[in-house]
Amino acid sequence: MSAFGLVMHPERASELAIDAVDWLGERGHEVRLGTEEAAMVGRPELGVPESKLAVGLDLVLSLGGDGTMLRAVDLAAPEGVPVLGINLGQLGYLTEVEPGGLRMALKRFLAGSYEVEDRMLVRVDVEAEAFEGGPSHLALNEAVLEKTPMGHTVRLGVSVDGEAFTTYAADGLIVATPTGSTAYAFSARGPIVEPTHRCLLLTPVSPHMLFDRSLVLAPSAVVRIEVLGHRPATLSVDGSNLGTLHNGDAVTYTAAEATARIVAFGPRYFLRILKSKFGLSDR
Repeated sequence: MSAFGLVMHPERASELAIDAVDWLGERGHEVRLGTEEAAMVGRPELGVPESKLAVGLDLVLSLGGDGTMLRAVDLAAPEGVPVLGINLGQLGYLTEVEPGGLRMALKRFLAGSYEVEDRMLVRVDVEAEAFEGGPSHLALNEAVLEKTPMGHTVRLGVSVDGEAFTTYAADGLIVATPTGSTAYAFSARGPIVEPTHRCLLLTPVSPHMLFDRSLVLAPSAVVRIEVLGHRPATLSVDGSNLGTLHNGDAVTYTAAEATARIVAFGPRYFLRILKSKFGLSDR
């Protein structure tokens, strides 16, 4: 028998989660949810702390949109567990299956009729004496250093592989993966990169300087960004605000050893997905 973990959107996925729990349980498979989510679907006996959710699993099911998928990957990637996304959101770049296809997707997974697509993750290491968000994180989409909500532009000194590059005066800087090239970096006019590629994307947000281009860096690059001057900057990873950095604090970004393992049922044609999401025509 196999072991499954469920990560769900708190408002959209209860009915689908109950269906998945019942279907898998009837066939003798182990199912786990986070403690709060297990209570939410009326199955508290299946609840475990999130820190233990992915340990020893065969698959993590993400029931929601891309935000839920990011949370599922964050839990699953350190354990090397693949993630299958069931789309209950809108764009759904990361999700593979629509809700009506859940049971068939589970049958195909259990039959071994699937592929796993590895996606690059960024490791984010914080250098600060007092930072509430913790010293190290993984990002599937991006990590962002930017001005505080009510603040002005920030000065951010960038070095690559130990060599100073330049100081940006901007609303912020985004360090993104290829997967994240269609997320925040895209809205800041960064390039679109095929998601199975490996590179680091450095994209400024509203730069107040002549140089306003994105940089596409090697996956082996070590990017260090230091906060300069009296204006603080906030750090967010995959949309979660982790805390504030001050003058002299820094963040280092590298390609992580772990990868996001995304389940797919056949080839994912990225340009077709892109055309569909943006309503592009053939002419």
